[in-house]
Amino acid sequence: MADGKTPPFRVPHAKGLARRPFKESLTYAAEVAEARVGFALAGANGPVVEAMKYAVTGGKALRAFMVLETARLHGINPASAAGAAAAIECLHAYSLVHDDLPCMDDDALRRGQPTVHVKWDQATAVLTGDALQALAFELLVQTECAPRAKLSLVMTLSNASGVRGMVGGQAADMAAETADTPLTLEQIMALQARKTGALILWSTLAGPRIAEAERGPLSIYGEALGLAFQIADDVLDVTGDASVVGKAVGKDADAGKATFVSHLGLDGAKSRAAELVQEACDALSPYGEDAETLKEAARFVIARTH
Repeated sequence: MADGKTPPFRVPHAKGLARRPFKESLTYAAEVAEARVGFALAGANGPVVEAMKYAVTGGKALRAFMVLETARLHGINPASAAGAAAAIECLHAYSLVHDDLPCMDDDALRRGQPTVHVKWDQATAVLTGDALQALAFELLVQTECAPRAKLSLVMTLSNASGVRGMVGGQAADMAAETADTPLTLEQIMALQARKTGALILWSTLAGPRIAEAERGPLSIYGEALGLAFQIADDVLDVTGDASVVGKAVGKDADAGKATFVSHLGLDGAKSRAAELVQEACDALSPYGEDAETLKEAARFVIARTH
């Protein structure tokens, strides 16, 4: 630019606030998040930068979708919420890059592609995860909202991703793998509410936080959805095809790990997930038909094949 200023980010083929079908909205969320990350990394180069872009590409972008859709539900356009949508995808991608490392789950495939430490090396993977986490908070503070709302987004994502949330849940999960006594169903639910559910819940509450609006209904929705998502993951580990799931399956059973399926049985786990989806959908009643896309998302969570 002639004045030396960076031009503002423009969302790809900007859409209005009218409700759209879930699959279309999900695809759009991925485009927005990936474009926003690319914009943030413009001018940077090197293996870590390339690995960062690689890590945030090709996923479902369900969390970015939740941010954009709950923002839309509160009259917030995609351009204003793009920073938060990209931030949660960066945070999630960082967790996957580190989770795939040999010292953690030791996975060679993610989203049907070589994991970062396989495609590059372990040191690059560690640095890529570190950089993605830092970028997440840089993007978050660039979300267009009131200062008080921005502070709430930053503080709550810190909690959701740290020892009170995802990291703490992952640590508890790893400890459980070598414990003498398998986890009870209640303990698994508490663990997964942190490991998986915390970031999903944060994503569903991003919209009302940006708008500084009531969060009650979406809190119920997000908590139910996060648990249903993990139950579906446990089911996929038993029934999924690795070529479709995009990563190794059957690892939980091979390790003798306590899961929702081991406690409830396959049919029982599927039934519980369906009940949670209904609970999530019922919580959206205050929003009327405008929340139908979020209901479609809830149904997708337990019907997905990857």
